[in-house]
Amino acid sequence: MDYIELRISVKDDYQELLIAELLELDFEGFEQLDDVLVASIPANRFDDTKREEIEQKIMAYGEESSILSEQVLTPKNWNEEWEKTIKPQTIGKFYVHPTWSSLEGDLGDKIDLMIDPKMAFGTGYHATTRVMLEWLPEVVIEGDTVLDAGTGTGILAIAALKLGADRAFGFDIDEWSETNAKENILLNQVDNFEVKLGSTEVIPEGDSYDLILANINRNALIELLPELVKRLSGGGKLLLSGLLEEDEKTIKEQPAVGSLTYKGTRQNGEWIAILFEK
Repeated sequence: MDYIELRISVKDDYQELLIAELLELDFEGFEQLDDVLVASIPANRFDDTKREEIEQKIMAYGEESSILSEQVLTPKNWNEEWEKTIKPQTIGKFYVHPTWSSLEGDLGDKIDLMIDPKMAFGTGYHATTRVMLEWLPEVVIEGDTVLDAGTGTGILAIAALKLGADRAFGFDIDEWSETNAKENILLNQVDNFEVKLGSTEVIPEGDSYDLILANINRNALIELLPELVKRLSGGGKLLLSGLLEEDEKTIKEQPAVGSLTYKGTRQNGEWIAILFEK
């Protein structure tokens, strides 16, 4: 089967978000370069209508984002090519790596996080994931119960458990997440982390949490905030990301967080994380 390869001009920080959108449009392979995303789709699933839809999504990432080129390619193992782009990295106290990349030397005081992303958001490459991981060691208290909203690969809840949290519950509306997070739970040999497909309606009835994590886009956060705050235990912490610096004022003005105490904001590039306490 022939493939269409698109080379798309898009900033590094936006690439994983765009990949998530392109996966829903039948794209199967990706290569992340400096400010360029190479995306591939079977030729029989690509037409002018789909190209217009793709262009509209790309425009949302800024005027400098566009399709640079388009070409027909012969078959290739796209998953294998994509895996080559996922490299080990040190993020704060964590050493994040996939199973196909072996450990290099002694970890020292770093905490091992083995994450196979399966082309899912949450590899640790995106600035929002990095800023959350860097902040977690200061936020997690031993014995915490954790809610991970939009868990993706499960990386944040797994990290919290490795920092001493007692148990975690994660949910996500994307079908790949339930399977992928459960795979990563097994890889990291963490206990007491339950993942379900859905939104806040799947959170166990009556449960409250000492720490709630949500690394999702601004509009989804605004919609979920009332229920997340309702589920926060007294003295509990709410750590939010998936936000650009210009979103900070909007989030802090949401009625749902009016009962919480703002504890601070941290930034990685143009992306931020915000911490509240109940």
